[in-house]
Amino acid sequence: MILSISFLRALIDHDFMQYALITGLLIGFLAPLIGSFVVIRRLSLIADTLSHFSLAGLAIGLYFIHILGITFIRDPLYLGMLFAVIGSIIIEILRSYYKNYKEISMPIVISLGTALSALFISLSGGFSSSVYNYLFGSILTVGRTFTIIIIAVTAVIVTLTILFFRQMVIISFDEAYARLLGIRVNRFQLVTTIVLALVVSLSIETVGVLLVSSLMIIPVAAAMKVGKSFKNTLFIAIIFSEISVLLGLWLSFEVGLPSGATIVLFNILILLIVALSKKIFAKKSLKVKQSESQI
Repeated sequence: MILSISFLRALIDHDFMQYALITGLLIGFLAPLIGSFVVIRRLSLIADTLSHFSLAGLAIGLYFIHILGITFIRDPLYLGMLFAVIGSIIIEILRSYYKNYKEISMPIVISLGTALSALFISLSGGFSSSVYNYLFGSILTVGRTFTIIIIAVTAVIVTLTILFFRQMVIISFDEAYARLLGIRVNRFQLVTTIVLALVVSLSIETVGVLLVSSLMIIPVAAAMKVGKSFKNTLFIAIIFSEISVLLGLWLSFEVGLPSGATIVLFNILILLIVALSKKIFAKKSLKVKQSESQI
């Protein structure tokens, strides 16, 4: 059996496994949902940029808690979420400032985030287990409060997507046409980037800072090879992502491997299977056409 009896029993008996499953499935849904629009806008590196800027917030939070003793920040993740939103706003400001070189905004923000992270990790005493978990993810440690936050954020993002799906698609494919239709492109882009920042910061608990962009981009990359339309590609990407989360969570539980790494590796495996399958079917289709043309 792919999902062992011990894993299924743990899901029933232990609250932490239930929280991990709910969190993983919701992030597995949100990441490709937002990632699809990111890929269309050719901003695949933005998730990586925001995750590194979010790490700066996490490092500052650890410094406040462990060194300064400021305890009102109970979880550094909240400061990480705030920094991700701040980073998204900075990116949009820089993109409007460098209109002909919009991509320059991401190296600037990722450099600032990396520098702040290194500085405050050093001030906090160097790498610790907490920093390691934030870098590579630890979905099995999520609690009830974080799960409630994930559910609330998911509900808000799904509602916004349903209400403004048409506008988001038009802006993603053609900004000039969107402006002709009277859509407030800059406002939509800012809101979309802020939503992306929230998803990125929340995904850190699942796959970690270093792997969060993989969760958003790889399922979409695999789905693009088999999807017939944007909606179809989006649906397939979510299915691929959820399969990876389930199998990654199972393997992490059974073998004791980092959950973020196992989830991303299953995403990569699905991408390879899709790519190889497409290549094999393309060759067979070519042979059939050649044989028909000879007849």
